[in-house]
Amino acid sequence: MVTAAAASVVAGVALLPNWSAGAAVTDDPTVDAATKATFQRLADAVFTDRTQALVDGKGSTGTRHTTGFSGSVRMSGGQTRQQDSALDQLRGRRSRLAQLGEKYSAASTGVTLDATEVHGRRAKVAVTETTSLTYSKQTGKEPKTTGFQAHHELTFQADRHGVWQLTGIRDTDDGYLAVNQVVTPSVAKANTATADDGPPSATRASTSWSGPAKPKDFSATGYDYKAMAAYAAKYWKSYNPAYPDFNGHGAGGDCTNFVSQSLKAGGWKHVPGYTYDWHKWFGTADIQSDSFVGVNEFSWFALSSKRVTSLANVYQLDVGDVLQMDFNRDGSKDHSMIVTYRDRYGVPYVTYHSTNTYNRSVASLVASYPTAYFYAYRT
Repeated sequence: MVTAAAASVVAGVALLPNWSAGAAVTDDPTVDAATKATFQRLADAVFTDRTQALVDGKGSTGTRHTTGFSGSVRMSGGQTRQQDSALDQLRGRRSRLAQLGEKYSAASTGVTLDATEVHGRRAKVAVTETTSLTYSKQTGKEPKTTGFQAHHELTFQADRHGVWQLTGIRDTDDGYLAVNQVVTPSVAKANTATADDGPPSATRASTSWSGPAKPKDFSATGYDYKAMAAYAAKYWKSYNPAYPDFNGHGAGGDCTNFVSQSLKAGGWKHVPGYTYDWHKWFGTADIQSDSFVGVNEFSWFALSSKRVTSLANVYQLDVGDVLQMDFNRDGSKDHSMIVTYRDRYGVPYVTYHSTNTYNRSVASLVASYPTAYFYAYRT
C-alpha cells in the first residue's frame, strides 16, 4: 500500500521535570539488562491486555497484566488512561464481532525487545509483538487461528527518583491493521499525475451479511488459486528475499507488493513496460511497476486488463480474490489483501502485509472499520 507519509501516535502525557531548587535528584538512571527486561515485560503486558479484551468472556473483568508494574518501571497516568480507552474500544469491537457470528476462545501474545535507545532520562524501546487468536468454533469450518506480527516503539521517561514511566506507544508498521490496534489507519494518495487517461473506477462492495451467492469457477481462468494462498501463507511474516520489502520505509507499506507476489505465484504473467504506466504490471527484486506495488494503480491495472471483475458484496470473495479498503472514503484506496480461506458458511479470510496478518476474517475487518469503503475483486 502506498501511503502519504503519516504516523499515528498513541501517547500518554509526558512527565516533565518540575523540580524545586535544592530538591534531591538522582543522577541520570542507568538502563541495565534488568531494566530492559522490565521494559519488555511491561510492553508484553500492554499488548496482552489489549488482545485479551477481544477474547470471549475475558478482558472485561479480572486483573490486568499492567497493574503489576509499580516499582522502577511503571505506566504513567496519561498512558494508563490511553490503555483504558483502548480496552474500551476493543471490547466494543468484540461485541460487534459477536453480532457477526465471530468469537475468539483464547489468545496468546509475546513481545520481544529489538532495540533500546537511551538519552539521559528518556528511553525509546522498539519491540515486536506476535499474537495469535483462536477462533471459537461457531460453524465448525473456521480456520483454527488468526495471527499477526506488529512492531511498536515505546517511550519511557524517568522522574527525579529514577523511576521509568511508560509515556507513549507508537505503532511503526505502515498499515496499523492488527486486530488489537485502535489507532487510525494510514491512508494512501494515488499518483494522479500518471492517471490522466481515465483509469477505471472500482465498484464499491456491500458489507451486509450475507450477500447473494457468487460461486467461483476455479477452473475458468487457468490460474492456480491454491498456489496463491500457499504463497501468502508461507510469506505473511517471513518476507520473500526475492522481492523488496516496503514496510516501514516511509514511502508506504508492503500490502499491494505482497498481493501481487501471491497472484504471480498463482499464474499472473508480467506485462512489461514503463514503471509508471499503470497499464503494465511486473515485479522483480530490482524493479516493480507502480501497479505491482501501489494500491490504486493495482486496481486500475487489474480492472482495465480484465484480470479481475468487481464483486457486489465482500462475502462473495473466495480463495485468491483480492479485497481493498478506503478507510477515509475519499475515493483513494488505502490497503490490499488476498483471500486465503473461505469457510462453508461464506466467510472469507484474508492475509496481508503491513501489519503482517494471517487468516483474518472479513467480518473482523467490517467490525473494526465500520465506516470504511470496501472493494472486492474476483480474480
